[in-house]
Amino acid sequence: MKIGITCYPTYGGSGVVASELGKSLAERGHEIHFISSSLPNRIFQLTERIRFHEVEVMDYPLFEHTPYCLALATKMAEVADKENLDLLHVHYAIPHSISAYLAREMLVDKRRLPIATTLHGTDITLVGRNHSYLPITRFAIRQSDGVTAVSRYLKAATQREFCCDCEIEVIPNFINGKTFQRRFSQQLYRRFAPKGERILVHLSNFRPIKKVGDVVKIFARVQKQMPAVLLFLGDGVERSNVEFMVWELGLSEKVFFMGKVNEPADYLSISDLMILPSELESFGLAALEAMACEVPVIATRVGGLPELLQAGETGCLAPVGAIDEMARCAVELLSDENHLRQLGSNARQRALTSYDCDKIVPRYEAFYQKLIEGKPAGKED
Repeated sequence: MKIGITCYPTYGGSGVVASELGKSLAERGHEIHFISSSLPNRIFQLTERIRFHEVEVMDYPLFEHTPYCLALATKMAEVADKENLDLLHVHYAIPHSISAYLAREMLVDKRRLPIATTLHGTDITLVGRNHSYLPITRFAIRQSDGVTAVSRYLKAATQREFCCDCEIEVIPNFINGKTFQRRFSQQLYRRFAPKGERILVHLSNFRPIKKVGDVVKIFARVQKQMPAVLLFLGDGVERSNVEFMVWELGLSEKVFFMGKVNEPADYLSISDLMILPSELESFGLAALEAMACEVPVIATRVGGLPELLQAGETGCLAPVGAIDEMARCAVELLSDENHLRQLGSNARQRALTSYDCDKIVPRYEAFYQKLIEGKPAGKED
């Protein structure tokens, strides 16, 4: 198949999933065309089967806001026509599914171009629910030939908020178990924990919904009871506020901000525990990546996280804002090495059994084939 993929190229779960999906599909013999404003975050090398088409936006004084949606639609139509794409797969409903719809309409007299839309979370739970975007988000979902959601939670939320009984197939996020596995580096470990301190880790795009400040508060409690350090992987709007909080609490020598890292598995592999206190997670890709590296996860009981994590088996779940409870759980786990490692082993087993790319990517292939054959999904009957 020849597949066009569009995603936000910035640091975030939807872009990571789209990138990894494209790479996995290419390995399985498909031809992948990424159509975006810049190369997606996890795409480091273009090959014969992975190509990139940059969307260029006109800079014109009349435009107060650059019309990226229109430029994207034009590029989608151009690439689909020139490369004879079998379908477009867009990640994140706004504005990508609208651009895909326009591209399809531009080519309607020449050819059929199916659209697959994958919903990732805040495009539904935050952006799409805004009164300015709700009608067009609903329209985009209904006009897609097929719709997938990354969790049962997100499917239910979408049907409730937008489409009533529209068909949505749940295809969860995934990891490559060969890439994400524990590969402990003594040198890297000693860089952060020269005295054998416990290493806690957090990975996100530092948006307010991630409640990164709670990570610091949890760590502050943990390190009072045992030697520990904290690694922050990622970057975003909340970083400066969190850095100031760390300084105010006198923890600057124990907290390390690594920024956007290309190989998060290297850092996850030296970590003992992940802290994910988000206000909402439609799936929790960071948690899955940690699990694949044998790192138990302490997270909030929200959104799709209870579908991914098994409390008592792969980590702990707590209410949003339950800082003391999450800190107490962290101390208990870190104080029992055998139990901690057992949870880590359980976590990897669950990641491989249910979420490895070899199990999930074929589901996308089957989904694509259904759309190409004209068997639509994601619409109301």
